[in-house]
Order: sequence, then structure tokens, then C-alpha cells
Amino acid sequence: MIRLDTRDLEILQVLAREGRITKAALAAKVNLSPTPAWDRLKKLERAGLIEGYHADINLRKLGPHVTVFVAAELADHTAATFRIFETSVQDHPEVINCWALGGGFDYLLQIVTRDIDSYQRLIDSMLDARIGIGRYFTYIVTKQVKRGFPPLDLLAGQMD
Repeated sequence: MIRLDTRDLEILQVLAREGRITKAALAAKVNLSPTPAWDRLKKLERAGLIEGYHADINLRKLGPHVTVFVAAELADHTAATFRIFETSVQDHPEVINCWALGGGFDYLLQIVTRDIDSYQRLIDSMLDARIGIGRYFTYIVTKQVKRGFPPLDLLAGQMD
């Protein structure tokens, strides 16, 4: 684990919100000159703390869509079944996130698709493919209430 100082955390927090920021603007936001800010940024990238940069797409402006969370329980709990399921979800671009869970359900999937009909076709195809789903529960997102970023200073154990 890499030890981060306050400036490193500030850089990470700025980049989490504004990944496309210029070197000069980043430096100004963290109160450094451009070269030291850039050197710190490169160090954070080399350390693997920054895995990539992306754009947040406004899906409402792109077209109709629905976001669905699915709590899935596998039919049995063998290592082979877990591998089959985890490999299979990679083949479905509509599954944008999938987390293995400890506790009641085995997986939580986040699915984004055009509409409920296309979601149901996806689930039906996953069930037909016998990838191990024993039962599942569907939760349709009606609106996003909050979108945030991880509290990096708290996670790094550095509180003000």
C-alpha cells in the first residue's frame, strides 16, 4: 500500500470529479506549480492508484434506457458454478457492474438496457444458458438520488 500525503489525496479527489482537467488547472486546484503536480500525477498512475480516465455519459440524452439491479442467488455453491456465472456475465455488455456478495445473495448485478422488455430478454437468455442462477430479484431504478465519489481521505486513514 502506498502512503499518500494530503496533496496526493487532493489530486485524486480532483481527478475523480474532473478527469479531463488540464495540468495547469489541476496544479492550481491543489496549490502546486504544474511540474510538481504532474510528477505526483505520474507517480499515482505508476502506483496503480489511477486505473483510467473516462467520460460520464448522460444516458437520458442518448436515448431511452432503464437501470436495473438484480440480486442473484446461484443454484449451488460449487467453485465451478461461481466460475461459470462470473465468466458468463462478461459476455453481456448490458451488465455494467457485478459484485460478489457475502451474506444472503451471491451477486448484485447492475444492468443498463433500453427498456424492461430488453431486460427480460437478457434475463431469459441467462436462465436459458444455465449459468447457475437459482433465483433472482429485480429492482428497477426509478430515479438517481445521489451519485458520489469515494471518500478518499477517510479510506486512506487520513482525516483532517
